[in-house]
Amino acid sequence: MNTPKKCIIVDDEPAAHYVLVNYIQKNPQLELVNQFYNGIEAMNYLRENKVDLMFLDIDMPEITGLDLLKIVPSSPKTILTTAYSEFALESYDYGVIDYLLKPIYFPRFLKAIDRFLLMDSPESKNNTESIAKISVKVDGFFMDIDLENLLYAQSFGNYVKLFTKTRTYLASTTTNEIQNSLPESLFMRIHKSYIVALDKIDAIEKDFVVINKVNLPIGITYRRELLEVLRNK
Repeated sequence: MNTPKKCIIVDDEPAAHYVLVNYIQKNPQLELVNQFYNGIEAMNYLRENKVDLMFLDIDMPEITGLDLLKIVPSSPKTILTTAYSEFALESYDYGVIDYLLKPIYFPRFLKAIDRFLLMDSPESKNNTESIAKISVKVDGFFMDIDLENLLYAQSFGNYVKLFTKTRTYLASTTTNEIQNSLPESLFMRIHKSYIVALDKIDAIEKDFVVINKVNLPIGITYRRELLEVLRNK
């Protein structure tokens, strides 16, 4: 049996601790190693201890959840737990892997844990081709995007446009977050604002690639790497 993943709870509400402790105890793949009711205690603990997963509330006194993510140099993978969805967008700049809106229901908790375990597993790290979907937030709800249908992603202010074979999604995330979620062998950044599916490229010209009859610019710093990757495919 695999060693359980060490996790902590950071939330100023006792009721939230009660719910999360109950859910964690039902999952043998998780081990709760500590609980904190404010960000300062959690910050001091994380500077001295390594954990795999943090359940983090955003709206806390003294140090908010987002402040904690900014301060801790190397924070663990984080699942946000909050009653205020308006704070979600900024959080994705700090490596948050999921967002649980209070009251937290057990099936939604399990979905977040499955996503964490998939991202944290050796199989996921060593065989990224096995990843078939990514989960993104669209119109306030998380949804799965099939990678087989994803053509390219484009930065769009504080959002990312995801162009698939059938429609376009406006996701509440960052281009860096999307890039980190996608298999490196299948997708590549070709410009500061564009990530493309390598097998969906129809043609490549000097300054752009063509995907689904759309010309996408190639950044100067990305061109050489793109050509080398395509040459080896």
